[in-house]
Amino acid sequence: MPLARSLSVTSLSGLEEWDEEFDREDAVLFEIAWEVANKVGGIYTVIQTKARLTCEEWGENYFLVGPYMESSVRTQVELIEPCNAALRRTIDKMNSSGCKVYFGRWLIEGSPYVILLDVGFTAWSLDRWKAELWENCSIGVPWFDREANDAILFGFLTAWLLGEFAAQCDEPPHIVAHFHEWLAGLGLVLCRQRQLPVATIFTTHATLLGRYLCAGNVDFYNNLAQFNLDKEAGDRQIYHRYCLERAAVRCAHVFTTVSQITAVEAEHLLKRKPDIVTPNGLNVKKFSAMHEFQNLHAQSKARIQEFVRGHFYGHLDFNLDKTVFLFIAGRYEFSNKGADIFLEALARLNYLLRVNHSDVTVIAFFIMPARTNNFNVETLKGQAVRKQLWDTAHTVKERFGKKLYESLLVGKLPDVSKMLDKEDFTMMKRAIFATQRQCLPPVCSHNMLEDSSDPILNCIRRIGLFNTAQDRVKVVFHPEFLSSTSPLLPMDYEEFVRGCHLGVFPSYYEPWGYTPAECTVMGIPSVSTNLSGFGCFMEEHIADPSAYGIYILDRRYRGVDESCNQLTSFLFQFCQQSRRQRIIQRNRTERLSDLLDWRYLGRYYVSARHMALAKAFPDTFIYEPQEPTSATGFRYPRPASVPPSPAHSLHSSPHHSEAEEEEEPYDEDLEAEKDRVNIRQPLIMPNRNKNQTVDLPEKN
Repeated sequence: MPLARSLSVTSLSGLEEWDEEFDREDAVLFEIAWEVANKVGGIYTVIQTKARLTCEEWGENYFLVGPYMESSVRTQVELIEPCNAALRRTIDKMNSSGCKVYFGRWLIEGSPYVILLDVGFTAWSLDRWKAELWENCSIGVPWFDREANDAILFGFLTAWLLGEFAAQCDEPPHIVAHFHEWLAGLGLVLCRQRQLPVATIFTTHATLLGRYLCAGNVDFYNNLAQFNLDKEAGDRQIYHRYCLERAAVRCAHVFTTVSQITAVEAEHLLKRKPDIVTPNGLNVKKFSAMHEFQNLHAQSKARIQEFVRGHFYGHLDFNLDKTVFLFIAGRYEFSNKGADIFLEALARLNYLLRVNHSDVTVIAFFIMPARTNNFNVETLKGQAVRKQLWDTAHTVKERFGKKLYESLLVGKLPDVSKMLDKEDFTMMKRAIFATQRQCLPPVCSHNMLEDSSDPILNCIRRIGLFNTAQDRVKVVFHPEFLSSTSPLLPMDYEEFVRGCHLGVFPSYYEPWGYTPAECTVMGIPSVSTNLSGFGCFMEEHIADPSAYGIYILDRRYRGVDESCNQLTSFLFQFCQQSRRQRIIQRNRTERLSDLLDWRYLGRYYVSARHMALAKAFPDTFIYEPQEPTSATGFRYPRPASVPPSPAHSLHSSPHHSEAEEEEEPYDEDLEAEKDRVNIRQPLIMPNRNKNQTVDLPEKN
């Protein structure tokens, strides 16, 4: 099934004719999501990273609305009094009517205002609001679905807030309300049902039914048109949630999704074609290290190597300078995130490296949180042994240095045979004996609560990757999020990513994909798929993605075995790269970071809000987007220098001579200059004083 283009395709130059600086007059923007100041998943990252740009655009007229979670508020929100008089009256009125509404600043970049609604405090209204929902919308919600109950409370409170704010304003305002995901969607439905003067936008980051169907191992994308939607939702006991989501989609003035692949999914499952695709971005400046990112890679890689020295003590029979670090990270969804196909590809890669007598070793890290009860004792012992060896070497070095210093001080060359005495040799022998190990290095760094039924561990047992001396591919399963305070691998996620060589994310269901995006802005190559929003976005904007370190795995038009072979080929080719080729590729990958900056991608949200205002208030706002043609969309060209990618650059032999590598032409400055020509200037918002409301210039 071909990917149909929405009204605004995700082509950056396709927005050149759009009028971004429209007259907002007295427009006010409310952005509503369950993950405002409440970290649950990827939507939190979207809202948090986008806040600075939206604050610059809307100034004092931008408010985030979310649930009140005391644990998060204590550390993330500064509670203050509202500056807006109408909003102050609105909150006072709601609080006097049996609600608890809090106002403050979210302590993130941009310091946006937040309105937090205490859903638990108004739980006494749940039955009444459920009855009203049934009478007006014919949607019934079972009592046992706590998440859906929270969605009802949050939706009614949001609609109450917006309606009360409109009533408290001295003049009729132009309100824009942007709702994210089904948990916030009921507020949108109620706004339309009550005919409030609100321009509504609904963004789905992943459809409810799509996520459930993919988790059930069905051939999802090839059967989108064949699913009996009501039956599938009912069989999974989410019909009421599906109704809430679909109602929000149908009622919204503007419906958006985060990628073209999700747009296709939404058109079939939610029965509405998205008006605009709004890709997710990042604050690239946060990750930017100018030209130091290669140095940061070397520093972080050295810290990972220290962990490897301890983890594989007694079996450290491979060269760490010729070791490639791969990783996969994210929610523990074994099939959806592609951990199954990654493990199978690693088994095939292990075979290829062994039969080709490669001196390269691959260590694959799985960073996926699962249920554990503690660290693995053998893993902790490995780090202790490594530290003991380091302390022993340091002690011997100091004693050796002292004797050398004293010998030179009296003007004599040292007698090397006398520099180390018997005690030194005894210390070193004891340290060597301590590294002896009777068991293999552990595959999992923690004690799993469900070891016998864990999908990753069972797959490892089936393919036989047990970290033996013969294996060229080693596996480390770290079932916990990374932390700089961990006694095992004391690194935060950003440091760890910088130290790896390749991120592997062969997801089957990934509406966007922040993990490969984060790799890109840090200059780390990654594997994505044409079923992820990120992969589709990169395919559209880069003529040869693999030349820039973005490997796109075909999981849409190939079977599992073919996709696995393709992934194995990508990994094997990457392992054959020389160190110089990897450095060149990282330089190219890092240059793509501009594509993922909110200052470029934020313009899609600007257009969505403009479209919503024009639909809700046609007498005041006009929106006439131009359909971009294929000629207007730009693509990063294939780099002129050689080698563009391992697939095109490798010799027939996996071994390279230094002379051959030095002859390969490559001019980093020239390539970077050519790439800069291919991306338009970022979206510059006028400075908005945080102490007053400033309108943008009127349209000509």
